[in-house]
Amino acid sequence: MNGADPIARLLGEWSIGMGTAAMLFRIGMSMLLSAIVGWERSSKRHSAGLRTFMIVSLSGTVIMMLDQYIDMQNPTHSYILSGGAIVAIAVISINSILFSSKNQIKGLTTSVGLWAWGLIGLSIGAGYYTMALVAFAALFCEFYWFPVMEVYLKNRSNHFEVHLELKNSVYLQDFVTTIRKLGLKIDDIEMNPAYSGSGLSVYSVAISISSAELKKYKTHAEIIEALRTLEYVYYLEEI
Repeated sequence: MNGADPIARLLGEWSIGMGTAAMLFRIGMSMLLSAIVGWERSSKRHSAGLRTFMIVSLSGTVIMMLDQYIDMQNPTHSYILSGGAIVAIAVISINSILFSSKNQIKGLTTSVGLWAWGLIGLSIGAGYYTMALVAFAALFCEFYWFPVMEVYLKNRSNHFEVHLELKNSVYLQDFVTTIRKLGLKIDDIEMNPAYSGSGLSVYSVAISISSAELKKYKTHAEIIEALRTLEYVYYLEEI
């Protein structure tokens, strides 16, 4: 119950407290904002999408309102339900992280986004509408626009990791030699056991760009494209 919130003051007394109108408004706001973020995740085929974000947000909002109602009846009550909700949402978020056969971690951004959205749901339930809207705008921007910047910075980094599939393990030394000739340095090589018996030799390779010329002019995509032309490379991609 927050009468100091700018949006609550603008809306009027009905939006403050635990009246029916306030509860319906908070639930509606929670579902609408979470649907927008969930749609963005679903449109990019992420593990947690529209319904997941809406359920997490609604749960946080309802639990916070329930805590407030209990607090009105019992002033000595502590917000145990809301604290438990944060832990539960964190567990759900962790379970949305997936590991692919190429040693790639998938769903990490969606996972922390779910946890963050759970906190926004709690904020809505507490009547902190302004905080919730600002946090929603920031989170949506991070999901929708920041990936472009992230890809640009990642592609200009001097360190990257690739998923490498060789036609035979005997070609590994040739690959290492070629890497060094190109002005690159291998930091680590790990064989992927998931492809055992497939006839391919599959590795996760951590690479650093040591050549000053490569650092200045070449992107990861260009380097990988050049390595793909090697006749003994079956498949290669950045991870």
